[in-house]
Amino acid sequence: MDPLNFLTHEDLLKFFHCKKTEISCIEEPHTFLNQLRDHNLLPEKLYQKVIKMKSKKRRQDGVYEILDTLEKKRGQCVKLFWTCVFQEHILQKYPVLRFLRSSLLDGTYKEYVDLPDTEDLNCNENESVQTVEKKVKGGKRKKSVEEADEEDEQRPSSSSTPSPKKQVRKPIFSSPLKKGQKAEIWKWSIYKSTLPVTCGDKKATLYRDRLAKGIKCVLCEGQWFVPSGFEKFAGKGSHKNWKLSIRCQKTPLLKLIKEGHLTCPRMRRPCDRKRPRALFPLSSSESSSSASESIEEIEGLNENEQVEREDGREEENEEEENEEEENEEEEEESEPTDLSEFKAAVLPVICGSLTGDLYKKRFTGSRTKSIRTEKCWFTPEEFIKQEINLTNGHWKKDILCHGRTLNFLVKKKILHIHSLLCRCDQCSPEDARDLDNDDVCFICDTDGDENRELVCCDECPRAFHPDCHLPAPPNASSTDSWMCTFCVRKSNQQMWKHMSLQDALNSPVTKNIMRCEYLLLCVYKEDTQRVFTDDSVNKVPENRISNPMWLDRVKTRLQRGKYSTVGEFVGDIRLIFQNCQIWNRDNDLAMIGARMSRIFEQKFHAVFKIQYTHSCTL
Repeated sequence: MDPLNFLTHEDLLKFFHCKKTEISCIEEPHTFLNQLRDHNLLPEKLYQKVIKMKSKKRRQDGVYEILDTLEKKRGQCVKLFWTCVFQEHILQKYPVLRFLRSSLLDGTYKEYVDLPDTEDLNCNENESVQTVEKKVKGGKRKKSVEEADEEDEQRPSSSSTPSPKKQVRKPIFSSPLKKGQKAEIWKWSIYKSTLPVTCGDKKATLYRDRLAKGIKCVLCEGQWFVPSGFEKFAGKGSHKNWKLSIRCQKTPLLKLIKEGHLTCPRMRRPCDRKRPRALFPLSSSESSSSASESIEEIEGLNENEQVEREDGREEENEEEENEEEENEEEEEESEPTDLSEFKAAVLPVICGSLTGDLYKKRFTGSRTKSIRTEKCWFTPEEFIKQEINLTNGHWKKDILCHGRTLNFLVKKKILHIHSLLCRCDQCSPEDARDLDNDDVCFICDTDGDENRELVCCDECPRAFHPDCHLPAPPNASSTDSWMCTFCVRKSNQQMWKHMSLQDALNSPVTKNIMRCEYLLLCVYKEDTQRVFTDDSVNKVPENRISNPMWLDRVKTRLQRGKYSTVGEFVGDIRLIFQNCQIWNRDNDLAMIGARMSRIFEQKFHAVFKIQYTHSCTL
């Protein structure tokens, strides 16, 4: 039973109003936003703005802004909103939406619908404010009389000279500094935890405790940075010397660190690994004396010489800072992570507005094509380059999976990076072009073998067995370029015109053969358990079915030209799912059939561009 069929528009709108914050907190909202975008409920400009947000908090605020805009400007489309988010593939990904649908079914939504309106609250609030003001005024009047009596008792009696009223003194805010004293604000108590800092023309706030931990400690324009990252953000990245580039009241942080006002974590020096080991290492006493001499030398340098010395040190520690930036998210995260969500063979990954799937079997590091998108396969380095808003990115820290970086997955041994000398089939394939397409058939999800070689599409990463595709593709040994039906449909979709449902069903199959083949391939793809593929008469008694139908039979009829209209083709596919509901009322196959029926109807309406009678347009 669909709850949207018996609820009023006002109830749905009020329920939507109460649940905007709850919906905006969903994890990985890209699929949710794409669904709204596909149903013309989301302006393209606002979609592009939110999809590029990396911060979790900013992304939640962006989703709330979308929902708030939808309520205020498109309130008449609230039923269309609930219809598109209550689709099965959306409910499986976002449990909170399934909970909201259950709330509409069991009637618990009424506690939100019956909430008082804001106008009533404003009236009550005004009344309460007026009552409080009266009490305050009355209290002041009474207090003034009592104070006057006390003053009469305390002052000497004089009937001729009335005492003048005392003037109210205004509060005076004075600086804790004396005249001519330098304002060293890092010593003030109000700046005990934070400091205002600048770098170039950028102003920011430095958090002392976070600096001591070695994590992101500079907050600028709503973004967190490590000191070196803030230096780059301010346009001073070429200096490679954040201790002198970042200043507090024109005083470099290097001075504050030396004087003990700031605590900087001690970092390991990767450059030491590049230096040859000394044959005769110094003793502990000699090393300590040499260290004290080096400190005295540094303190004796003038400011220009200090800059040169610090520049040299920062160049040596450049690799160290890169490692710090890669690990900063892991160091900042304190809550434990459930590693069970990373056990799948294919992991969803994002980089800014880009989405893709990472295949563990293919992943060896930055060299192999292990991330698949709708268009093609990418290496991790190629994948981040597709994000035009990302500059100087690094694949380990910019590609996220379930909110964690790939560097985290490598450290947890979920992903394994191969050595540069590795010569396995993935690192050194016989033909590099083999990695441009899938390793399994897109329809049946099985490998190719000697009897059934895979044929690869030249426009997308899909691959097919010859008997799984419609129409039959050329042999795998053919050198001619070939496009699969999915790519052909995508390239021709712009030329097709909108039509009504009746016109689509009455149109001849001969002029729509490619659309019918596409729909049949989509149903084959969704039938992962091959329930509807074979002859279903042999699976149930014959007396229980009067008109059996299965996918292979539809495929044969379509290839032999047995259908004259699209309505006949669609009717046979619908018959498959109707028979399923009759045979399997009390088992899971009924749910599978219902899900596939909904998917088929959605694809059918989309591929024939069937216009809805009740549609909302921007």
